Amino acid sequence: MSAPELSWESAPGHGEEVRYAVDGRLGRVRLNRPRAINALDRASVDSLQTQLSAWAEDPAIEAVFIDGEGERGLCAGGDVRALHEAITQGDYQVAEDYWAAEYAVNALIADYPKTFVAWMDGFVMGGGVGVSAHGSLRLATERTKVAMPETTIGLFPDVGGLWFLARAEGELGTHAALTGAPVGGADAVVLGMADAVVRSDAKEELLEALRAYPGLTAAELPAGLLAEPEQSWLKDNQAWIDECYAGDDAGAIIDRLMASDVAEAREAGALIQTKSPHSVAVTLEALRRAASMDVHQVLEQDTVLGRAFARHPDFAEGIRAQLIDKDRNPRWSDGSVADISREQVLANFDS
Repeated sequence: MSAPELSWESAPGHGEEVRYAVDGRLGRVRLNRPRAINALDRASVDSLQTQLSAWAEDPAIEAVFIDGEGERGLCAGGDVRALHEAITQGDYQVAEDYWAAEYAVNALIADYPKTFVAWMDGFVMGGGVGVSAHGSLRLATERTKVAMPETTIGLFPDVGGLWFLARAEGELGTHAALTGAPVGGADAVVLGMADAVVRSDAKEELLEALRAYPGLTAAELPAGLLAEPEQSWLKDNQAWIDECYAGDDAGAIIDRLMASDVAEAREAGALIQTKSPHSVAVTLEALRRAASMDVHQVLEQDTVLGRAFARHPDFAEGIRAQLIDKDRNPRWSDGSVADISREQVLANFDS
């Protein structure tokens, strides 16, 4: 069955935020908020939980394939705009309930009993990583831009993303977590968030291969689907990344970056200094802890941290500056990472 013949529908009892179709032995998932680059609002999350749970038990569905409507990307992240009004009015439960629902979907995908294929074309950020990188076949393209940019809005890399970043080679994951900078497909593979880089125009060829063999793995991808090899920026810069990002002291990391003879290191240090100091300090601690956790323990840690971050003023301020007023001039609670004590960092893990 070709894609134009598919009958796309909403999940039972849900709206058009996500649409679904049965494509032979494949269950097709399409995030359907293209004007927001398919950002995940609560309705989207609840829809995914309903349909993915149903397909997990449906013997007629042997694999699931997720992509995003429109040309801009799979998913730009969670719809934190919807949380801003609630938390500024002191209603933190809205945020906590949203994250609980979102993390439940992330856990469902991580444990999915069938092949879960993510088409990671274009932007894949924050919550978009949560509905793709936990799958069993994660395919970036030459157009992919993957990021966990949460320190920019006074949050931390959640949706279980720290599980991947803590396991990346050397300190490459630390760089990605603290800077929030987007990386391309080759670097997504290096970070463990993707399995291969395929041609962005090869989706229909891939789907045809999946229809024939729903259990397809990265090692079994037809060579013709693969994109031209890309150079990994992270690997090319690993020497200074490993040197500068070592240790558990965020202030010392920034100092080493700013004192480096490497221009890219100084640029990274300057970038981190624009982020929420609270976010940077807590993210580093959470990343180090995630190294000894399984993915479900990381999601549990995310839940605990979410309660603390919802109540910290930097989260509301970061959303305001980045997404509401868009002045890109957040007024963070702390002047620098050096102003944050160890006790303040640890308090976030006890909330």
